[in-house]
Amino acid sequence: MQDEYRTVARAGVHETEVNRSRFLCSLAPAATEREAQDVIARVRKEHADATHNCWAYVIGADAAVQKASDDGEPGGTAGVPMLQMLLRRDVRYAVAVVTRYYGGVKLGAGGLIRAYGGAVGEALDALGTRTRRRFRLATVTVDHQRAGRLHNDLLATGRAVLDVRYGEQVTIEIGLPDADVPAFRAWLADSTAGTAGFEAGGETYGDV
Repeated sequence: MQDEYRTVARAGVHETEVNRSRFLCSLAPAATEREAQDVIARVRKEHADATHNCWAYVIGADAAVQKASDDGEPGGTAGVPMLQMLLRRDVRYAVAVVTRYYGGVKLGAGGLIRAYGGAVGEALDALGTRTRRRFRLATVTVDHQRAGRLHNDLLATGRAVLDVRYGEQVTIEIGLPDADVPAFRAWLADSTAGTAGFEAGGETYGDV
């Protein structure tokens, strides 16, 4: 698994103009292929009168799913450069749709590649990205007497506290980088005089 990846900070649209052609890049996060395809369908509907609606998406922290379409532009001049820009920026779980309104000046293959790839790059700069890092999920159980202080200590040391549940004992769900687990176990034992329980779980990704 990848230790970290970037994704789109928020959905949005950024417009550029090249030789009188308008290029509108719609960017959105997409957790699944279905979500990516829904975004593409929505943009196609919104811009049904456009000359082209080219798209690319990358799904999976390891970029397992990569798809692109030139939507009528010469082969390899639109979807592929868009996809390459997403990959070059380490962007995952994201979809880009570049809508082109033709302005009357032909750009040639090189011009199209630069325009479509550049539209995605500029949109990423304008809308921003966020980094997500791989974490080990872990469960800490502690008595009520120590729970408040432990919770505050976890927050003060920058730990990712995901959930707190109160029952016979207090259960605190946290996220830890794998490399930190041994040191955290030692810190937890020291902080709670060995009374806290610790159980490592599966892996997930969270915002850095």
